[in-house]
Amino acid sequence: MALTKHQRRSRIKMRIRKNLTGTGEVPRMTVFRSNKQIYVQLVNDLTGETLASAASTEKSIAGEKVNKIDQAKLVGKAIAGKAKEKGIETVKFDRNGYLYHGRVKGLADAARENGLKF
Repeated sequence: MALTKHQRRSRIKMRIRKNLTGTGEVPRMTVFRSNKQIYVQLVNDLTGETLASAASTEKSIAGEKVNKIDQAKLVGKAIAGKAKEKGIETVKFDRNGYLYHGRVKGLADAARENGLKF
């Protein structure tokens, strides 16, 4: 029997996560994509805390009337700014089982353009 979409993403996610851990100096930048919104967090896996986060539901981003890819680019720009404030320059990118295209790629490219290295 074929895997469901959710089971397939869970397998890919576990395959990625077994090789990725974030630290205080180089946190893990994890992306969650729902049908309408996109969220990103910088996570220190050693202590289990979120260092910074950005989402398309924030007032500054939600007020813009743009398509979902442009919305993801705004979220990428926002997380790069918050990381700079915290003194974070390098991150490990965790695409969370999603394919690297569309909104996930737009977010990653915008974060790179605004100073994050990964």
